[in-house]
Amino acid sequence: MQAEVTPYGDSAFLIEVDSVADAHRLATVIERERSSGAAPAGVGETVVGYGNVVVHLDPLTVPPESTEQWLAALALQLENGAPSPASRSPHDHRHVDIPVTFDGADLEAVATMVRATPPEVVELLTAAELTVAFIGFAPGFPYLVGLPAALASVPRRSSPRTSVPRGSLAIGGGFASVYPESTPGGWMLLGRTEMRLFDPTRAPYALLSPGDTVRFSERPAEPGPTVIGAGSRAGSPSPPPPPTDSRGRERLVNRGDRFAEILDAGLLSMIEDGGRRSVAALGIPRAGPADPEAMRLANRLVGNADDDAAIEITAAGPRLRFHGDAHVAVVAAGDGVDVSLDGHAVVGGVVVPVHSGQVVAVGHVRTALRAYLAVGGGFDPPVIVGSRSSDLLTGLGPGPLGVGDRLDLGTPSRPHGFLRHSADPTLPGRQHRVRVLSGPHRFPPAQWDRLVSHPWLVGEASNRIGIRLTAQDHSDGTDSDPIPSAGMVNGAIQIPPDGNPIILMPDHATVGGYPVIACVIAADLSILGRLRPGDSLVLAAVDRSAAFRAWIQSERKLDQRVSGWFPTATAT
Repeated sequence: MQAEVTPYGDSAFLIEVDSVADAHRLATVIERERSSGAAPAGVGETVVGYGNVVVHLDPLTVPPESTEQWLAALALQLENGAPSPASRSPHDHRHVDIPVTFDGADLEAVATMVRATPPEVVELLTAAELTVAFIGFAPGFPYLVGLPAALASVPRRSSPRTSVPRGSLAIGGGFASVYPESTPGGWMLLGRTEMRLFDPTRAPYALLSPGDTVRFSERPAEPGPTVIGAGSRAGSPSPPPPPTDSRGRERLVNRGDRFAEILDAGLLSMIEDGGRRSVAALGIPRAGPADPEAMRLANRLVGNADDDAAIEITAAGPRLRFHGDAHVAVVAAGDGVDVSLDGHAVVGGVVVPVHSGQVVAVGHVRTALRAYLAVGGGFDPPVIVGSRSSDLLTGLGPGPLGVGDRLDLGTPSRPHGFLRHSADPTLPGRQHRVRVLSGPHRFPPAQWDRLVSHPWLVGEASNRIGIRLTAQDHSDGTDSDPIPSAGMVNGAIQIPPDGNPIILMPDHATVGGYPVIACVIAADLSILGRLRPGDSLVLAAVDRSAAFRAWIQSERKLDQRVSGWFPTATAT
C-alpha cells in the first residue's frame, strides 16, 4: 500500500491510498490507535472516501506537523506489512444480508441497457458480495462497490427524481445503494427493502459502516409492507399524533415548567449547539453555529459552556415569551442587533434579566448576517444523534423554529456582566478578507492565482450548506475535473465544473466529488457566517505556521472579551 499524506487546511489531513480496501485498513488502524491512547493528542475522527481517508484534528491541541509525521509513519508501517501492535487484529467488519423486493421503476430500463432480462439483472446483483466503500450523500447512505461489470456500467439518470422513497435499492455510476430516507436522487431504481438503514433515535444510528460487506437477497412482494421501527406494537393502541404547526411540521413541546414559547419565528431561527461529533463517517454533517465566535460569546455572557444550545438568528430574529425567570444575551458581530424586552429597547451584547411572562424580541441584525440568542442554562430541546443542532442538509434536529414551539430551559449558572466589543467590527459595504491555505488537491497556477487575486461576490443561493461565490470582474472561470469522492471539511473551497468556488459551511455533505483548491483557516471560519449575499470577499493566501499563530491569537482575544459578573456596569 502506498500512501500520500497531504495537509487539508489547518484542521485535517487527506491520505490518498491505492484502493478502497487500503483506505479501510488505514482508517481502522488510526481509529484503534486513537481509542487506545497511542495517537497524538488532538487526532479526531476519520472519514473514509473512495480510496482515501480524511483525519480531522483539533488545531489547538498539537501543531499539525507532529500529526503529519505520525500519520506518515503509520502509513509506512502498513505499506511494509507491519501494523502496530494496537491494530494487529482485523476490524470486526460485519456482513449484512438485505432482503429486497425487485419491483423498481427502472428495472426494465436497466435490463435493456445491459442486454439482459429483469430476472437476469436480479440474479447478477444477488450473486455479488458488495463492500461499503464509504457513507455519504445522506446519513447512512452506503456507497457499495463490487458490482458485476455489466451493472457497474449503468449510468445515473440524466434527470434526478425529486423524491426517491425510503428503502429504495438503486445503482448508478458504478455504485449500488439503498436510500435510508426519502430524498431526491438520480440513480436507477431496482427494488425496495423494509430494512431501516438509519435511525436517528438509536445508536449507532446507521445499519452499515465503511468496510462492511452486503449481499442482497430476493424477497417476493408482500401486501401492506410494514416499515421497521415505525408505529406501535401489534395489539396496542396507537399514540396520539404530536401537535403540528400550519406547515404540518411537528411542534416542539416543553417537558418542564421553565420554557420559552415562540410567538414569531423571524426569518430563519434555528437551535444550534457545538454540533455532532464523530459521526461524519456515517454521512452525518456536524452542523453547529455558522458564526462560532458570536455563539460562544453569547453563551459565555450568560454563564454557559461554549457549546450549549442557543438560537441562531439569520437577518431578523424571533419573539419569545418566557415562562420562568431567566437571563438572556444576544450577540452579533459588528454593529450588533436590535433587541427589546416587552417593547422597550435594550442594548445588545449585555446580560438581560427576564421575568416570567415577559417577551424578548430580536429585530434586524444590523451589519452581519447572523446573531445568537443565549439563555442561562441553554435551550434544551431533545438530543438527536448526540446534539440539539439543526441541520438544513439532512433535516436532523428541530429544524427552523415555528410559532408555538416551546423550548425547555436548562439549569442556569451565574451570568457574566460585560462584553468587550471587537476592535475589528463588521461594517456595511466593507470588503471582507478571509485567509486560506492551498490544497489539498492540485490545480494549475493560473487557477490558484485567480482565486487569491480577484475579489469575489457572495451569491444569493448561499446558506448554511455552502457559500457560492462569483467573480466580481465577471471573468470567465476555468472548470475542473471531478475527484474520487473524499471527506470534506468546514471551510473547504470546492471548484465545481462551472469554475465558481463554493465554500463549505457547517451543514455540508460529509463527502464530495468536487476538488478542493483551498481551505479557510480555522481562525477565520466565523467570518464566513457573517457574510451576506452581495458582500465582497477577498481570499488571502497564508502558510500553515501563520494559520496556527492566527488560531492561537484568536482564542486569546476571545478569552479576554467577556469579564465581570452580573449585575455590574463596570466589569468588576
